[in-house]
This record gives sequence, C-alpha cells and structure tokens, in this order.
Amino acid sequence: MNQLSSSKATALNGTITVPGDKSISHRSLIMGAVSVGESLVSGLLEGEDVLGTADALKALGADIYKDDENIWHIHGVGIGGLREPSAPLDMGNSGTGVRLLMGLVATHPITVKFYGDESLSSRPMKRVTDPLSQFGATFNGNEKGTLPITVSGAEMPLAITYELPVASAQVKSAVMLAGLNTAGTTTVIEKIPTRDHSERIFKYFGVPTEQEGDQIKVSGHAELKAKNMAVPADPSSASFLIVAALITPESDITIKNVGINPARTGLFATLIEMGGDITFENKREECGEDVADIHVKYSQLSGVTVPENRAPSMIDEYPILCVAAANASGETVMRGLGELRVKESDRISVMVTGLKACGVSVIEHEDGMTVSKSNIQGGAIVKTHLDHRIAMSFLMLGLNSEKPITVDDGSVIETSFPGFVDLLNKAGANLCRV
Repeated sequence: MNQLSSSKATALNGTITVPGDKSISHRSLIMGAVSVGESLVSGLLEGEDVLGTADALKALGADIYKDDENIWHIHGVGIGGLREPSAPLDMGNSGTGVRLLMGLVATHPITVKFYGDESLSSRPMKRVTDPLSQFGATFNGNEKGTLPITVSGAEMPLAITYELPVASAQVKSAVMLAGLNTAGTTTVIEKIPTRDHSERIFKYFGVPTEQEGDQIKVSGHAELKAKNMAVPADPSSASFLIVAALITPESDITIKNVGINPARTGLFATLIEMGGDITFENKREECGEDVADIHVKYSQLSGVTVPENRAPSMIDEYPILCVAAANASGETVMRGLGELRVKESDRISVMVTGLKACGVSVIEHEDGMTVSKSNIQGGAIVKTHLDHRIAMSFLMLGLNSEKPITVDDGSVIETSFPGFVDLLNKAGANLCRV
C-alpha cells in the first residue's frame, strides 16, 4: 500500500500546469492510429490509462513513440488497417480505453481479447457490447458481461442507428468509432447531451460528421490524414486545484491552458453559483477545443441544489464537489447521479462512508448525496477502493481539516494525475507519503 496523508494548509499560490485531458489524450492516440501519415501530439496525459491505450494501439499495428522533447509521434495504419494482436490487451483500470477500443476493433475482421484489473473487471460492458453487436461483432465473456471479453470483429459490418439508453460519452464514442470502418452512415441518437470530444476530434481529423438535433451521423470509410494535436489541460484534474484554492484561506492560483469545453464545465458553473471567485482568462480555441487560463481565489462558499440536468457535464467531479460542499454554508444537494454507482467504485457509497469518517454531515440518496457545512475533524484513514478521484478528493478535504486525512492507497492517482503530490506541495499544500 502507498498511503498518502494531507494536513491543514495555509495558502495555495502560483501559476500551475496540470496534466493533459485524459478524454482527449485517449482520442488523439486513437485517431492518429487510424489516420494516414504521422501525427504529432503535445501535452498528452502520460498516466497509466492513456499509456495503456498507446500500448494497445501499438499491438494493433500503429507505430507510437515519444521523442526527447515529450512530443508523441503516431504513424497510423489508416481506416481498416488494424491488425490482430499477438496477445490479449491489458487495459488496466481504464474504462475509457477499453470501451473506445472495443468500438474501434468491432468493425475490423480481427479477434481481440481485452482484460483489466480487479476494478475494471467489475464494471459494466454490456452497454457497449450490445450496440456493437448490431454492427455484426460478437463478444465472448462471462454471463455478467464484464471483462475479460474477446471481441470478434465483423467481416462485413452494417451501419446502424442507435439511441443511447443512458447518457454516456463512452458508449456514444464506441459506436462512432465502429462507424469509421463501416460503409454508409452510422447514427447515434442522444436525448441527453454528453461531452462531445469525439465529435470535435472527428471533425478535426476530417471525418464526415453531421449533427442534426439529437442525432450524430458518421460517414464510414473516409481517408483520414494525420494531424498535429495540442492536448489541453484536463478540467477534471484542474478541479482538485480549484476546490483546494477555494477552501484554503488566502489562496490565489492560476491554472494554465485548461479545456473549457461546455460539455465539461458543470463543476465550474456550480462552484461559481456557490460564490467561488473563478475567472476565465485568455480564452481561445486549439485543435477544435475551447481553452482558457483559470484564475481562482479563496472564497466563502454557500450550498446550492445542483440541477440534475447538469450531471453529464460534471459526472466525474461530484467527489471533489463534496469537498467544496463540506466547506460551504448550508447544504448542497446532488441528485440524478446513479451513474456514479458504476464508476471505478460505487462513488456515492464510498464518498458517503469516507465523509462520515472525517466528521462531515452527509445524507446518502439512491441517486446522490446531500452534504452540509461541517467542522471537518479528519483523523481517518479512507478506503479509496482503487479509485483515483476518491483518493484525490479526500486529500483535498485534508487541506482544511482539524487532523490529517489519510487515503489507504495513493498509487492509483498515477492513472490520471502523474506528479499530483509534488505539484500540490509546490503550490503550498501539506501532502506526504505515510
């Protein structure tokens, strides 16, 4: 075990750069791998999840490597050019990686076995395998539909029209990726909008993509030409720094080059409604994505009721919102979050248990939580259940608790935020390895 502990901090200050966006990093590797020519990617998140996707794409035939200046080179195989790997693909803890790659290989006439760690092997995959089966792919695994799963791609894939039964950018993206090597038009219908990184990067790489109302249409068998990508900083990673600064007196930080795609900024909107002093500076567009520098100052926060329809734009940020809520006057109500029960852990249950152990007043609902202003005692060892966002959230809670807060295993943070401890401590936090 790699226990980490955090203690009360005085102030966070400085200009900070957080790692690249995980969602865009996965997709930039995948799109480069099925393009013709060499794509160069800067700012790639070099966490375990993304590196696992890079290794998987290498096994599928792409040539991918990093040079001495941290630029990633991707020599693609073109649409339809994936080869059958010689061994099963280990996706570690990466739900995004495995679901997107299942979509990609489902319409290639190859057989690929995917497996992952204990946490990933408990997560639902039928939400992806069901629509991909309609293209003609077959899936062999256990009765629960969880990993390990062997995918036999369709020899002659058929374009489909699929309406998402749950709001999931991963499922949408898997279907869109399957459509790349399918003749005709593949259509995804989403009644509740989800993050649109796939639509943006498809257009950036030249995939004929149309959006008509709630329908996304992808034309197959386009020839994609290599593109260069500058991956913006991950707003989900930035959220931990933002909340830390808001709750730590006298803090004043700027986080550079953060992606502010409207489908990802629900937490920022919520924190501003709570009274957070957050401003977006130097707004611009890079590689089809909206980017800005985010300036944050310590603020007196007040509780709010978060609109349920905001959940898709901040589904990964509810754990860190709980930290802000514990420091906000009144109560903060979070509902419509059933999706959190099938993330890396049951995030609702795990957050509630950990918050109570640290002295935070919280009520658990079937689809969410209500967190009230609390005298945060700390002093607990919180079980993270191999969930990186849980680990980082409780370490941020420790920055304003009476006694230190310890997480049982901080090693999982490397999956999404390499260098987290050193970066926080450089800004003024008190994080240490136990």
